[in-house]
Amino acid sequence: MSNDAATATTAAVDGTGTTGPEQPPAPGHGLGASLRPADARAKTEGTFPYASDLWAEGLLWAAVLRSPHASARILSIDTSAAAEMPGVRAVVTHADVPGDAAHGRGVADRPVFAADVVRHHGEPIAAVAADHPDTARLAAAAIAVEYELLEPVTDPEKAFAAEPLHPDGNLIRHIPLQYGDPDVTGEVVVEGLYRIGRQDPAPIGAEAGLAVPRPDGGVEIYTASTDPHADRDLAAACFGLDPERVKVVVTGVPGATGDREDSGFQLPLGLLALRTGCPVKLTATREESFLGHAHRHPTLLRYRHHADAEGRLVKVEAQILLDAGAYAEASSESLAAAVAFACGPYVVPHAFVEGWAVRTNNPPSGHVRGEGAMQVCAAYEGQMDKLAAKLGLDPAELRLRNVLATGDLLPTGQTVTCPAPVAELLTAVRDFPLPTLPKDDPEDDWLLPGGPEGAGEPGAVRRGVGYALGMVHMLGAEGTDEVSTATVKVQDGVATVICAAVDTGQGFTTLARQIVQETLGIEEVHVAPVDTDQPPAGPASHGRHTWVSGGAVERAAKMVRTQLLQPLAHKFGMSTELLQIADGKITSYDGVLSTTVTEAMDGKELWATAQCRPHPTEPLDETGQGDAFVGLAFCAIRAVVDVDIELGSVRVVELAVAQDVGRVLNPGQLAARIEAGVTQGVGAALTENLRTARGLIRHPDLTGYALPTALDAPDIRIVKLVEERDVVAPFGAKAASAVPVVTSPAAVASAVRAATGRPVNRLPIRPQAAVVNA
Repeated sequence: MSNDAATATTAAVDGTGTTGPEQPPAPGHGLGASLRPADARAKTEGTFPYASDLWAEGLLWAAVLRSPHASARILSIDTSAAAEMPGVRAVVTHADVPGDAAHGRGVADRPVFAADVVRHHGEPIAAVAADHPDTARLAAAAIAVEYELLEPVTDPEKAFAAEPLHPDGNLIRHIPLQYGDPDVTGEVVVEGLYRIGRQDPAPIGAEAGLAVPRPDGGVEIYTASTDPHADRDLAAACFGLDPERVKVVVTGVPGATGDREDSGFQLPLGLLALRTGCPVKLTATREESFLGHAHRHPTLLRYRHHADAEGRLVKVEAQILLDAGAYAEASSESLAAAVAFACGPYVVPHAFVEGWAVRTNNPPSGHVRGEGAMQVCAAYEGQMDKLAAKLGLDPAELRLRNVLATGDLLPTGQTVTCPAPVAELLTAVRDFPLPTLPKDDPEDDWLLPGGPEGAGEPGAVRRGVGYALGMVHMLGAEGTDEVSTATVKVQDGVATVICAAVDTGQGFTTLARQIVQETLGIEEVHVAPVDTDQPPAGPASHGRHTWVSGGAVERAAKMVRTQLLQPLAHKFGMSTELLQIADGKITSYDGVLSTTVTEAMDGKELWATAQCRPHPTEPLDETGQGDAFVGLAFCAIRAVVDVDIELGSVRVVELAVAQDVGRVLNPGQLAARIEAGVTQGVGAALTENLRTARGLIRHPDLTGYALPTALDAPDIRIVKLVEERDVVAPFGAKAASAVPVVTSPAAVASAVRAATGRPVNRLPIRPQAAVVNA
């Protein structure tokens, strides 16, 4: 990897998110500045209007009746008792859906309301609108549904031979990837079976929405949507309306990692508003939140790694089975990522991977950050640890002998054309100083695994150090048409950005302000609220908006810049390239011209609209081959853990992170995104598992589902950010938040293996897996 400053620079960021000492001071605005989000003060003071705060004159309240069973045939639905209750204004079931009875992203296989059968615990049966929220809930409970219970299919391995759970069958997708010679073998072979649990996005903010009928017979839906145009089109199809008569207004998004893509939450609202002619509001309870939205795919993985005597990989064989739950959701895309990245960021000459996504009667699975990639990362890194142990090699050294680099091939046959500084990342975390042991720093209190009041004894605690390398793809894959549109307007020294890219916490609105500040030299920049009257920008996932929507904003701002500078350039007989804008001033290269942006505007309004569309991709073929991804991002993490080998309790002491970011656009925001992603991964590694019994969710609340808290968050040391710009990406930046989510669970598992000598083949790590018998 070249250290030439023209091609690669690095930034060190400590665990507090501040830039390291070798970095020059960041500017006050524009790209490279730690510009604060415009809504930071309102959110801090509690005045930010979230979707649950919405109100309208004549408001009605909605409640949804959900199935208490995982699998059952519906014999009858009697709504008469609910409809006759005082204060109830409407009750709707499947019979009241005027348009398409089913919806879904990609595959429309999920009913708005169950009609003949229920396929998972919590599936919507009916919805009620009433003049008080308690009345709505009581009325929903009064709906009498007669069920014939069916035996649920909860084991994805048994789904292949089970009776079809859906008219489309139980198999959603099968990808048999074949790369190289199947008869090749290595001198050293290790095998493993791995299981990944069901992680829930667990949004802290309530899922809520408001539907308001329109005079033209349409409806407006106010909700925390992450893809408003897709939600509008799905809603219009189910309502039997033209898309122009349905408007989705994005309001109060409190953050999202995939959980706000459930359009089934919004559809009952719109139906009730159309039926009653009144505004209708729905705020989900915590239980409804767990029952309704999609979760991370539980996954079963079987691996066999072949290597030569020096530890260089020869062949990887794998079988990957994703439990999609009752409906397809994003399972096809998740499976493609899992199969394509099944070998990890390593050079593998021969690979044979079979992947399946199947329907079961378990809760639905779908988009959660790093879907597909996180599950396989935990498995292939477990295999690398086994291989290192069998060969007697240092785990970091074994990985370094096999790492991927720019110009290498993925098992899909796609060439890695983007920067891939994997060796540099791994070396950085390996060489970062380890935290001190308690015996070396006796003045400090030692937090034992299990907490300060834990029952553990210091003599039973073992420290372990583990490594993991992760990778994710950016933007959509397999032929997805990625495009975004943005408009930039400037008047009276103020710029406005209009773009339907939803800021779900990834910081797009802040980035859009920085882009315009950088391009036009205007400090006051506003980003308009998002609704479907604007041109579409696509979903907020896979780092799309940094790349595609940020690229559209940049192009529009550059067009406005040209409009601004052309009259001046013509007047002084020079090209616009010889003029520069900085700090609100326009100057020429020779100093002859010097004026302010406001004076140059002379009261005019300038505006431009532009699109950004990355280069196209292609679907994987029948052997899993194809250029399916626009770009890739990489991460290395070293985990240090303390394990009580008698109790099996684990404390993550420190996670050292090195990440391939392309370019740092906002240092503070980037550090926060990485730290949040790492912490989400720690939850998947140790505590987060939405448990089910015969398809029924056990304890659908934040008491039964253990999210990591501030006390559980380890020290996170961002030791290196490699800024080697991807030339095909706007600004050269890469997606930042998904890849640490993918990598940190595998790193924690690797460290627990090092501490205990146990295989640790299941996430989250159960206490019995970390107990060492005397």
